[in-house]
Amino acid sequence: MIVPKNNLRTTRRRGRALIWLVMWGALLVVLGWTFWVHEQIQGYATRDEARPADAIAVFGAAEYDGRPSPVLRARLDHGLALYREKLAPMMITLGGGAAADVHSEGGVGHDYLLAQGVPEAAIIAETTSSNTEQSAQRLAAIARTNKLRRVLVVSDGTHLFRIHALCESFGLTVYTSPRPVVRELSWREAFEREAHEILSYTAWRLRSAPSAATQ
Repeated sequence: MIVPKNNLRTTRRRGRALIWLVMWGALLVVLGWTFWVHEQIQGYATRDEARPADAIAVFGAAEYDGRPSPVLRARLDHGLALYREKLAPMMITLGGGAAADVHSEGGVGHDYLLAQGVPEAAIIAETTSSNTEQSAQRLAAIARTNKLRRVLVVSDGTHLFRIHALCESFGLTVYTSPRPVVRELSWREAFEREAHEILSYTAWRLRSAPSAATQ
């Protein structure tokens, strides 16, 4: 059967129009999702939920040969201030290190808090996690073991939305408190930091979606 050329052209135009429609639809979905995650990140970055809890957990950042980096120190100092306000009787430091590292982020945090007068019995150091998701998972395990019902979490503002979502996925009730800004970020640094959080959160949601669907 011979299809008239006019019909072929019409079919091709409709096919191209459908492809463009799907592409624009996909773009709108991506832009809408990105905007929603951005708004969540900014919401947690500017909201301090500090309140009485069973423990204060400080998420790790880089350490330099046993000394906390400026970012890690700012997180620890903020957690320490909350502890001194008697918002919780215990502190948890989180974060491992590279295979070749002598020190871990959690261990350095533990030693720093100890030097600031926090009793040994009031500090739990988690030293094996290698990323935020593992830290959240280990925090949830520590909370179950020690019967901690509510945890006050400290990290960078842009980090807290993802931390909150991860902790809740592991069955942990957390409140978030952003550490003070050490220095103003350039627009490029701020963009890169938020882009990292958007991509990391999106990747986690995509990975977790199949397992959630089967439950």
